[in-house]
Amino acid sequence: MATPSLLLSRRDLDFQLYTWLDTEELTHRERYAEHSRETFDDALTLSERIAGEHFAPHNRKNDLEEPWFDGERVHTVPEAAEALKVFADSGLLAAAVGPEAGGMGLPHTVTTACFAWFQAANIATAAYPFLTLGNARLLGAHGSPEQIATYVQPMLDGRFLGTMCLSEPQAGSSLADVATRAEEQPDGGYRLFGTKMWISGGDHELSRNIVHLVLARIPGGPPGVKGLSLFIVPKYLVGPDGSPGERNDVTTVGLNHKMGYRGTTNTLLAFGEGTAFRPGGAAGAVGELVGEPHRGLAYMFHMMNDARIGVGAGAMALGYTGYLKSLRYARERPQGRPLRGGPGKDPRTPQVPIVEHADVRRMLLAQKSYVEGASGLLLYCARLVDEQHSAPTPEARARAGLLLDVLTPIAKSWPSQWCLTANDLAVQVHGGYGYTRDHDVEQHYRDNRLNPIHEGTHGIQGLDLLGRKAVMQDGAGLRALGEAVGRTVERARRAGGEAARLADALAGAWQRVVEVTARLWQDGPGGATTALANSTVYLEAVGHVVVAWIWLGQFLAADGAPAGAAVRPADAAFLQGKRQAARYFYRWELPRTRAQFALLESLDTTVLDTDPDWL
Repeated sequence: MATPSLLLSRRDLDFQLYTWLDTEELTHRERYAEHSRETFDDALTLSERIAGEHFAPHNRKNDLEEPWFDGERVHTVPEAAEALKVFADSGLLAAAVGPEAGGMGLPHTVTTACFAWFQAANIATAAYPFLTLGNARLLGAHGSPEQIATYVQPMLDGRFLGTMCLSEPQAGSSLADVATRAEEQPDGGYRLFGTKMWISGGDHELSRNIVHLVLARIPGGPPGVKGLSLFIVPKYLVGPDGSPGERNDVTTVGLNHKMGYRGTTNTLLAFGEGTAFRPGGAAGAVGELVGEPHRGLAYMFHMMNDARIGVGAGAMALGYTGYLKSLRYARERPQGRPLRGGPGKDPRTPQVPIVEHADVRRMLLAQKSYVEGASGLLLYCARLVDEQHSAPTPEARARAGLLLDVLTPIAKSWPSQWCLTANDLAVQVHGGYGYTRDHDVEQHYRDNRLNPIHEGTHGIQGLDLLGRKAVMQDGAGLRALGEAVGRTVERARRAGGEAARLADALAGAWQRVVEVTARLWQDGPGGATTALANSTVYLEAVGHVVVAWIWLGQFLAADGAPAGAAVRPADAAFLQGKRQAARYFYRWELPRTRAQFALLESLDTTVLDTDPDWL
């Protein structure tokens, strides 16, 4: 029997994809009719193999030998380029993109699970195809046929890699303050001038070209975010035959050095300096407008929302591999003796594996509840993407879109917070070894610590959830989520027994979501300052309720699996582990929301009333 992977659990992925989410049902829909359970499994198996053989082996080297810039070129470890070539040659890039952009169109649910293997194995190297996929999907949805042919097809082949360029040194997350300008040229093209900061994958020699998607302002446009347009700015201009040609006026000023994701180049880019490169003999980075002027942020949200869910998936994957590694360590590390013997326990008796100690089991069970709950949340969101593409009625597709909108800030932030906590617990399980570089878990923690900031901080996601998603279309998104929760509650009540008791707890918690949301907005938009002051607490509380809902769905799926003599011992233990993790979440985690909802309901103004001079 093959040794189980320490990256992810294939047994759990199969359970979530097929037993719980019934992903195989998608093959009965026209969009996915060419696929089957066999093609899904082949993609998952291929992903697990490539991740284990080509990405995981240089994860530590990526961290120790981070990219460096010699003033002209950015250098990365050679293993990264080799791994990306294997990834591209496998066809997984094309498989993850829909047919509208020239891809193979595997369901998003399946490709999310596939890509999680690479995120668990080597989050830094995986960042390059992750950004490229988001770039290709955006251009597939909003680019012209010529842009798709010129840029998307080479990205799907792995010849070009992609980025997203939003932030600027003076603006950070405040996109209303983006200052990069795009000046229209006599030939109808544009030249860009400005700087972009924190650009992951912004420079390297891992591909023949880099396709930057850049937010910039066309002079004379509206102020704020309404005046932003989106441009394709390649590192090398693309010739008529599709090959990279003259170097564009995009200059790397330097690299940022982060605590994690060290193998991903992170750059400060200058557009249009005209000092090192002058395409066509003139200063200015040559860019192509995507879609219509002044709609850039709307287009970029296609990639940003994709990236937010992808960041959540990466956080989950890092938490998951840390959990599996700490679980193995706890089973193998002998230390101490059971407490059952009391203070007089005999030191001459053999030591026991630390998994025998109750507090270690607590930490492992907490990790399990976080990472498997997060995995379920991310795969459910991916299934909503498939529903948007393939549900049989316009109403069902619209409902999936509403649910995905309201869940996106949770899908980004909840795994980023609680799977980081899982990594923290993995370090703790390892004890003194955990914070040394002799074990992987300290790197997983550092890598994962970036995700609460990546693609919008917790604070931004809290504002988005409470300030926009909870009230959009007069609360339609929150009602759609409540209806989905209600359907699971009714199924569990019909099942009776323990499932019904969990359902009652979830129903009560969801009722608090409804009551507290109404209380926060009782004064309408005029009370926004008070309502939004504690929006991060709202995000955390609602996120916990949502993950409790995800766990109830998995509990029901585990309860509905075959029982008795037909179940192998390993399968019986797996299903019982699912039920126990759900119990843990409902007994230890869901009660946290009571105090949070009480605080929110009180309209507490402690934070608002704090003068900055007091800090």
